[in-house]
Amino acid sequence: MPAHGGSQVEAAMTAAIDPARLAAFALIALGMVLTPGPNMIYLISRSICQGPMAGLVSLAGVAVGFMIYMVCAAFGITALVFAVPYAYDALRLAGAAYLLYLAWQAIRPGGRSPFQVRDLPRDGPRKLFLMGLATNLLNPKIAMLYLSLLPQFIDPHNGSVLEQSLVLGTAQITVSVTVNALIAIAAGSIAGFLGRRPFWLAVQRWLMGTVLAGLAVRMAAEGSR
Repeated sequence: MPAHGGSQVEAAMTAAIDPARLAAFALIALGMVLTPGPNMIYLISRSICQGPMAGLVSLAGVAVGFMIYMVCAAFGITALVFAVPYAYDALRLAGAAYLLYLAWQAIRPGGRSPFQVRDLPRDGPRKLFLMGLATNLLNPKIAMLYLSLLPQFIDPHNGSVLEQSLVLGTAQITVSVTVNALIAIAAGSIAGFLGRRPFWLAVQRWLMGTVLAGLAVRMAAEGSR
């Protein structure tokens, strides 16, 4: 009898979200985390300046930021944005403008790659954590992910919306933390490789700037469809 009850609970949880939707969302999350942005730039700079452990402490703050966004989305707080006229458009255009700014910082004359070694003041664990948290909470790419992308993968007819939101959010956090941890650990080696090869450092800068500019244009054009 207990086994039967357990199987019912397991079936209900499985039915909450289509595995194909979950896989598609995880792939999109992977693509987004591999796209240079504020989180990646901060984690890389700290890992190069203070070592991989500093990058991982900063990543812990980033992970908490993801959890805050996930909880807000899951409980419908972010839905309030869509209830306010023009709020979504304002967020979308602000995000596009910020991505364009990051693109310009990458390709402008004298611009720097996040993998370039630079002298930065050393921060303690508390500041590293809080800066990682703040960087993520103020990251327009993450706001757009939870405000506009996550709801597209939720099917109200396929179980609890709350549970689907939590499952999708957990998948995104798992993908992002795993990839960013690998980047933080390898940042020093990558920086050393690029530092000895100025051509590839320039290629990395222009590639990053082009990707960010493309995302900005796409984000700004979404409202005109």
